Amino acid sequence: MPPAQSALPSSAAEDFEITEFPAEAPPAPGSSRSHAPANLPEPEPWPVMDKAAYHGLAGDFVGTVGPHTESDPAGLLIQFLVAFGNIVGNLPYYLVEADRHANLFTAVVGNSSRGRKGTSWGHVRAIARVADALWSDARNASGLSSGEGLINQVRDEKVEWDKKEECELIVDPGVADKRLMVIEAEFAGALSVMERHGNNLSPNIRNAWDGSILQTMTKNSPLKATGAHISIIGHITKDELRSRLTRTDIANGFANRFLFCVTKRSKFLAHDGNLDNVAMAKLGERFAAAVDFSRRVGRVKMTNEAASAWEKAYAYLSAERVGLLGAVTARAEAQVIRLALIFTLLDSKDAIDTDHLDAAMAVWVRTFHDNYEIVIRWP
Repeated sequence: MPPAQSALPSSAAEDFEITEFPAEAPPAPGSSRSHAPANLPEPEPWPVMDKAAYHGLAGDFVGTVGPHTESDPAGLLIQFLVAFGNIVGNLPYYLVEADRHANLFTAVVGNSSRGRKGTSWGHVRAIARVADALWSDARNASGLSSGEGLINQVRDEKVEWDKKEECELIVDPGVADKRLMVIEAEFAGALSVMERHGNNLSPNIRNAWDGSILQTMTKNSPLKATGAHISIIGHITKDELRSRLTRTDIANGFANRFLFCVTKRSKFLAHDGNLDNVAMAKLGERFAAAVDFSRRVGRVKMTNEAASAWEKAYAYLSAERVGLLGAVTARAEAQVIRLALIFTLLDSKDAIDTDHLDAAMAVWVRTFHDNYEIVIRWP
């Protein structure tokens, strides 16, 4: 096991050491494998997520699928974590002032329209379906456009008084399964509608991340949702994000509830990959076992070693940061705890250990880098 402080960042963001590697380019012209033109530009360096992030089942998933897809490994990993955090529901939690459940929001930001953002989700969903086909078929949704629409997907039972019968009658049974996995292939559209006057999508998304009661206060048809467990994966290009994400979204806390993960095509595969069906089936079985454990575990605690490491990490993560970058990373400690909770549950453990914190910190450091890339070059 690595030392408890191995994934802890230094006291200043400037000291982060981000490993870089060149993206895989097409073969040189004249080789036996390609007729690529000779004037291809040199690929830009690209950050690698620290290997500590690829812990346990999540790492095995990326290691199995990664060689057979053009999707960025970081995009595969973070969507896998978000999906698992949603499918387990709101029963497992870590207690700190307020409960921390396993629901996460992420925006997978393609370096371009060819970032292979969407293909990565297909692999994640295939694994998750082994554990819970109902969740895959009925609790995945898209089309974010209003707060009312979001609440409607997880609404409570509605009861009204019947004067004639002199009793309460159920007029709407509501939605029993409070899990909702929102997949927005065109996340720019959701950001766009949030700019409309009177649209209440943004505050309801913020409340959903917080685990607060979702409700509208309209007179004729009020909506309410308690115990909702909502996760969001949005796919968007870097240019779209810079164009649509406003300074208001950053200042009001909308942006810092998302983990932004910049991705691009990891390799060029002219033909379909050759995924091992047996290996994928085994991953599905392990995923299902971890889901079953997570639904029975309840409160997750922290080992003494992890608690000592967390004290050091917490001081850094909670430090005041100014400007747009500070605003977009303001919920760092809460994001890291949610990530650590998910890594713990994937190991079918009931206590966060140092390797789970290491993995969570590694993911967060990568998203910090990506936030820096997006915000520091804000138009």
